[in-house]
Amino acid sequence: MDPTRYVFLTGKGGVGKTSTASNLALTLANRGKHILLVSTDPASNLQDVFEMELDETPRLVTGTTLEIANFDPEQAAKQYMERMVGPYRGVLPDVAIQSMEEQLSGACTVEIAAFDQFTELLTSKVARERYDHVIFDTAPTGHTLRLLTLPSAWDEFLETNTTGASCLGPLAGLTDKQVQYKQAVETLTDANETTLLLVARPEKSTLVEAARAATELRAIGIERMQLVINGVVESSEGTDRYTKRFIERQQQALDDLPDGVVDLETFTLPYAYENLVGISALQRFVSREPVAISDARYDTSRYESVDQLVDELEADGPSVIMTMGKGGVGKTTLASLLAVALHERGHAVHLTTTDPAAHVALTIGADVSETFTVDAIDPKAEIEKYRTDVFREAGDLNEEQRMMIEEDLRSPCTEEIAVFRAFADQVAKAKDRFVVIDTAPTGHTLLLLDATESYHRELERSTGVVPEAVRTLLPKLRDPKQTHVIITTLPEATPVYEAERLTADLQRAEIQPFAWVVNQSFTPLDVTSKLLVAKVASETTWLERVSNNPRPTILSWQEQLPVGYSALSQLIKEEVR
Repeated sequence: MDPTRYVFLTGKGGVGKTSTASNLALTLANRGKHILLVSTDPASNLQDVFEMELDETPRLVTGTTLEIANFDPEQAAKQYMERMVGPYRGVLPDVAIQSMEEQLSGACTVEIAAFDQFTELLTSKVARERYDHVIFDTAPTGHTLRLLTLPSAWDEFLETNTTGASCLGPLAGLTDKQVQYKQAVETLTDANETTLLLVARPEKSTLVEAARAATELRAIGIERMQLVINGVVESSEGTDRYTKRFIERQQQALDDLPDGVVDLETFTLPYAYENLVGISALQRFVSREPVAISDARYDTSRYESVDQLVDELEADGPSVIMTMGKGGVGKTTLASLLAVALHERGHAVHLTTTDPAAHVALTIGADVSETFTVDAIDPKAEIEKYRTDVFREAGDLNEEQRMMIEEDLRSPCTEEIAVFRAFADQVAKAKDRFVVIDTAPTGHTLLLLDATESYHRELERSTGVVPEAVRTLLPKLRDPKQTHVIITTLPEATPVYEAERLTADLQRAEIQPFAWVVNQSFTPLDVTSKLLVAKVASETTWLERVSNNPRPTILSWQEQLPVGYSALSQLIKEEVR
């Protein structure tokens, strides 16, 4: 590669963006370049990879010219709120201060505060002078695209908003940033300054996601893109049926690249034979040092089967079931599998997703019957419904009043509010049926859940009406008989760390996880190749760690990806012990 000054990595969750960003940063640092590696992901695990405590202040990796920083969007939101509210404390009445804090307590504030940090770095003269390259380990694709399109969106919104208020509260804290935002847009779209690395694995779903991202990025003026395919295995490794099929599936994906990425300059990274955690492991991977292979294998007798998990879900009767975890761990497949299992036992089931990057329709197909229905929350459709409802509830308006509401609805926050309301409507369906929700990647999901009270207030402010589904949502999510949260992970370091952080955040919100599912494990399989023996050994630590959580359940790696109702039904039969 001949990297530009700014490099962004994006891709479907779980493809290895952080390890790829870390390897790129370390490689350049080993060549004597001064590098800043920064995460803008609310669900970042950069601190886990480098085994360092990180915050927004860059810290030097010992023995290198590499510095690392980790933006904390929630902390940035608190600082942003205080910058907005602080000057008025002791000046305005307490009730006015409380109102300002409420307006600034939602997910939108987290979004704009994180974006504010991001653009400051992108336009910083100090960073330009200090570093040869700034590498952004960004969030999963949906969030990254939102982050990259925000400069134009906020620029337009700030120019046209005349009321001085939006769902973000007073805009005084933003209007002085318009020049900074314009500079950020110019830098992002300058091919001499910025490269977008689309990271994928040699798997169809991640390559399709990369192609979709490439199309959307071109639409906002970003042309310099390259493709990195992570975890490619040499064909000579195949010595057992599972390894051969593993390599065969990779090759099929590589031979059939989607149109959106087929013409991009492409780089490949080899499969890692150890977990890339710690500077020593990263340096071994960068220098291609041989890795000692262990033959350790974990005893999974403490784990439940999916069939046993369904027994326990069924015992509580109709409820909400949410699969949650880091992007790319198989939440969509697990949600579909549980939905099919419950339907096979004679229950009415509704399967849906709040994740704009999910593929429920591809995994399960359309509605199976009157008692098995499938849909997805479409953000564009939900925004239009929300707009219609706002104007209907507002009643007769004069032209000035209509313009004020139109301005408010042009805020990028509107999508978050509209999708949240649709999520509440889905949860409310769990009266006479199981509602299985494939939720968004961790960061977005937590914003959605944590913002319940904020959105309650925002809906009341915008429409004067809070739907029943919204009023009853949080109590329902906290009731272990009405809501079952299934933490989904892989037997790997990053997904397990992320699942643990997710669990802690849920518990702070008084939501207790019902079960943990380890997906795509090779440990239950009879493998003999160097590749998969190493993979099984690397799973040991993480399977032991997960086993201490409620109802640990294991799903083995599948030779054929289960697509469609029949394939999922057959998988359930095979997994029964």
